[in-house]
Amino acid sequence: MTPDKPRPDWDPRSDMVLSNQIKAYDAMRCRCPVAYSDYLGWSLFRHEDVVRALDDHQTFSSVVSSHLSVPSGMDPPRHTAYRRLIERHFEPERVEAFEPLCRTISADLVYGLERGVEIDLVTQLAQRFAVRIQCAFLGWPDSLHQPLLQWVRKNHEATLARDTSAMAAIALEFDGYISQLLEARRDAGAAAPQDITSDLLRERVDDRPLNHEEIVSILRNWTVGELGTITACVGILGHYLAESPQVQQRLREGPHLLPAAIDEILRMHAPLISNRRVATRSVEIGGREIAAGERVTLMWASANRDEAVFGDADEFRLDRDPAQNLLYGRGIHVCPGAQLARLELRVVMEELLGRTRSIVLASGTQPTIAIYPASGFSSLPMLII
Repeated sequence: MTPDKPRPDWDPRSDMVLSNQIKAYDAMRCRCPVAYSDYLGWSLFRHEDVVRALDDHQTFSSVVSSHLSVPSGMDPPRHTAYRRLIERHFEPERVEAFEPLCRTISADLVYGLERGVEIDLVTQLAQRFAVRIQCAFLGWPDSLHQPLLQWVRKNHEATLARDTSAMAAIALEFDGYISQLLEARRDAGAAAPQDITSDLLRERVDDRPLNHEEIVSILRNWTVGELGTITACVGILGHYLAESPQVQQRLREGPHLLPAAIDEILRMHAPLISNRRVATRSVEIGGREIAAGERVTLMWASANRDEAVFGDADEFRLDRDPAQNLLYGRGIHVCPGAQLARLELRVVMEELLGRTRSIVLASGTQPTIAIYPASGFSSLPMLII
């Protein structure tokens, strides 16, 4: 250990942490709210510290990698033009127009679930929903569903094995899918499908067309993020309702409560564990000195359970201040697709509750909790009645 290197306060990859991330982060928030580890650098566990970092993008930079990441890996002023471009694709009219197709996909998947026998809600609903819904929104062909599902499984296995070389190869494979889609649209010219993917080929930034690398980065960020978080969300929601029959019945009788209920359940169990930043200058936070250039990890999964803001973090309440919920981020990097994600989750849960009488955890088989950087569940044995 060098004199300048902090002594680790915790090990984010220990079995104790990975066996139940949410519980472990709760403990860290109380024991060491600004903690150092060799793996994550400085981790911020408290709501106020995460909010401070989100609001101060000049001190806590989003440029954390040498790889292009549009726009999440950018700071202003570079971030501003790209963000404006991307927001146009998530305008309320476009999102609202997507609801009928979203409902058709949701109803088809729920209808196809076997009743009265053990199923895995993750692989048989959550993953399939995430892939189909994302392809539909972006205008990608149905023929890509199966390759993307196989890609999700390979990525999951590489993550579980902590195989960084495999993860890098899998990332390149995904970029290959996007490049093929873009090449086909370029070749088609005026006959290309009229969808978001084609629109990006016509977009301009700084008075020039987006280049290939930028378009791939945008689509990668949209899709990889969507596949992982929507899968996690559906699993988390299904698990919570199965474990909370009174809440499940309340939502069956009052589906109008679903939007607030979904945000509240996902506040308790975050579908996205963390995001990264880099300190641009020396800064004191939570009594710890973070030097310029050091990595900072914003622990969403802890901040959204902070007792100082939410009291009993596990109490299901529909009257909380939505401005305090960091589910979709905050500030200049707040998720541009938040309205779309909320629509997708509301619709799939409306269909799941509306087309079943009960969802319960399967007896004798335990769910498998996902491990960092994933959240939610790797498997979720359930009975649908």
